[in-house]
Amino acid sequence: MQPTRPWVLLAIAVAIAALTWLGVRATFADLPPLPWTAVPALASLAIGEALTGRNLRERLSGRPGAKPVQPMAIPRMAAFAKASSTAAASFGGLAFGFASYAIGSLDKPVPRHDALTATATLLAAALLAAAALYLESACRAPEPPSDDDLPSANGQLGRRP
Repeated sequence: MQPTRPWVLLAIAVAIAALTWLGVRATFADLPPLPWTAVPALASLAIGEALTGRNLRERLSGRPGAKPVQPMAIPRMAAFAKASSTAAASFGGLAFGFASYAIGSLDKPVPRHDALTATATLLAAALLAAAALYLESACRAPEPPSDDDLPSANGQLGRRP
């Protein structure tokens, strides 16, 4: 599995934003007001993934007192982070497309509410994408120690001159 590239997430967001803008432009009058419930859900996921990434990084680095990680937990967390970043890009694109259409009518109450909700959703989706990329980077194996850090035959660190 390859690491997630941020430009791929950006491409997903831009494509979904364009499709959303076209759909909202054609059906805005028939749509109900945008719900705000995605904001706390995305923000909660972002906080959880950031904390999990920090915990996982400490455990993988072998800090004293840290519990070892089960081997199958790492690929599962990496897959979860990859899926979360893609979902965040999708939600962000959806929110951006909606906000970019509604921002033109801020003088009316319903489009103003929708623009504010979509902007908050976009920010929460960006936080989730950043947290997911952090969690995915925490799943990488730590760098092996260099030859200079390994003990030599006589027990001293480093190579002999």
